[in-house]
Amino acid sequence: MNEYVIGADIGGTTVKLGFFTSQGEIVDKWEIPTDCSPKADILKDIAESCKKKMEASGLSVKAFAGIGIGVPGPVKDDGSVQRCVNLGWEEKHVKKEMEDLLGLPAVVENDANMAALGEVWKGSASGCRDAVMVTLGTGVGGGIIVGGEIVSGSHGFGGEIGHMTLNIHETSRCNCGKAGCVEQYCSATGIVRETRKTLEKTDAWSSLREYKPSEITSWHIFEAAKAGDTFAKTQVDVFCRRLARALSFISAVIDPEVFVIGGGVSKAGEIITENVSRHFKEFAFGGQKETRFVLASLGNDAGIYGCARSVL
Repeated sequence: MNEYVIGADIGGTTVKLGFFTSQGEIVDKWEIPTDCSPKADILKDIAESCKKKMEASGLSVKAFAGIGIGVPGPVKDDGSVQRCVNLGWEEKHVKKEMEDLLGLPAVVENDANMAALGEVWKGSASGCRDAVMVTLGTGVGGGIIVGGEIVSGSHGFGGEIGHMTLNIHETSRCNCGKAGCVEQYCSATGIVRETRKTLEKTDAWSSLREYKPSEITSWHIFEAAKAGDTFAKTQVDVFCRRLARALSFISAVIDPEVFVIGGGVSKAGEIITENVSRHFKEFAFGGQKETRFVLASLGNDAGIYGCARSVL
């Protein structure tokens, strides 16, 4: 009987790995460096690390039902990726390669989608069948779960919340090549960019002026707002209103039970969920106004939880 599953969340710096029971309990978790050098083989490193951990744990390959793998890029239906910039991958058949290396069935999905699945399984959205996870970090990512299943789309680009066009008048380019993306306003870099621009245009007092413009981070902005800095509070409000508007577009199509807010920026806490929820009601209609906004609870483990769940 296959009592265990493996979760492997591949990041640009480390690969997070975990052994889980079929009930979702972590048996063991660890990390290995992500070697992106030209001659490296990340999948081989993962397979070898899993085999060593199995041996150390007294478990055989036969005890495992499979491995779920989260990768930082779009994934096709056949488990292959056309391109993963952070990993240096071009046209790589991740599913087939891992199955050959480990001798287990493999499920491959975008890492943000896996994190969303993890939060629905064992995190803040536990018990929900329709949920959207939004990851606010250097960029803006997302994962959409409908009927308990990941929505990855026909090209593997489902859930790319950060690249919905929010401002058609924007002239600066997003990293994706377009202009006016959600990511340009609602990421850590986005709120910093907008705050610096506004500081230059006004003489309004703010504790943020104690720093050089190049020193200001999203943490400074949110902490200043919490401390009552009127200017910072306005910047946070603009940030949350923009995010709420973007999420209302998704709600009009998906109508999720809950939006889960994760990523580094989410560490600012309820100042985000409360303000986004308040503005969301301006843009949503009907029963959508009752949609909940919660903070992610699994942290950096969300990905491996989702990877494990994808196998089950």
